[in-house]
Amino acid sequence: MPEIGKRIRLERILNRDSHKILIVPMDHGVTVGPIKGIINVAEMVNKVAEGGATAVLLHKGIIQAGHRGYGRDIGLIIHVSASTALGPDPNYKIQATSIKEAIKLGADAVSIHVNVGANDEPEMLRTLGSVAEQCAEWGMPLLAMMYPRGPKVKSEHAVEFVKHAARVGAELGADIIKTNYTGSVESFKEVVDGSPVPVVIAGGPKMANDLELLTTVKGAIDAGAKGVAFGRNIFQHSNPTLITKAIGMIVHENADVEEATKILSKH
Repeated sequence: MPEIGKRIRLERILNRDSHKILIVPMDHGVTVGPIKGIINVAEMVNKVAEGGATAVLLHKGIIQAGHRGYGRDIGLIIHVSASTALGPDPNYKIQATSIKEAIKLGADAVSIHVNVGANDEPEMLRTLGSVAEQCAEWGMPLLAMMYPRGPKVKSEHAVEFVKHAARVGAELGADIIKTNYTGSVESFKEVVDGSPVPVVIAGGPKMANDLELLTTVKGAIDAGAKGVAFGRNIFQHSNPTLITKAIGMIVHENADVEEATKILSKH
């Protein structure tokens, strides 16, 4: 029975035609505070839902503060990890929400953050394994944010480190991996080929311009990625709804960058 529940919930966070995913994470308030774009989370959820995002990713308190009962439907992923930029080691993520609590709050999936290579990697891997076990028991899809970060990591975007981090998440029970884009179709294909579960790319810091953003999306999709999970590059955009639509054209319709860029001219 848990397998049925997991399959049904997965359908709620992806596009049923393309079977791909466009997530907008808005969990940044715990890490860095109420930054531009997510001061009013409900307002931003409306904008990205209108743009066609398949899911948003939030912490439990934001959901408890108020749920949308209107507008276009959108999947809900509850983030269970936490650390702050003010802490002694921001790379050390602890579990702050249980799977049972996420179920009670109506989650369609949960997400966890692991920094592979960090000083506290052993504790984060133990938590990942435990969360994966609970998710399997309750039929809850698990998105693992797997980032190579630590003393031995020379570059967080180097393919040898990214594909290792992604594989760790898959090996320990994640259903979807979120990780860094490696900069080219050829190199990211190594990441995708090395993971037995779907991979989506993180957006990271806000990119220089729309062309760079959409080119990154196209490269990832061409390499076999199943979608994107972009936060600041969407919610800090001058028009979050339109940039979500443009990204969705590439993710779901395999549009080229030029075609996707045209929609932004309506801004």
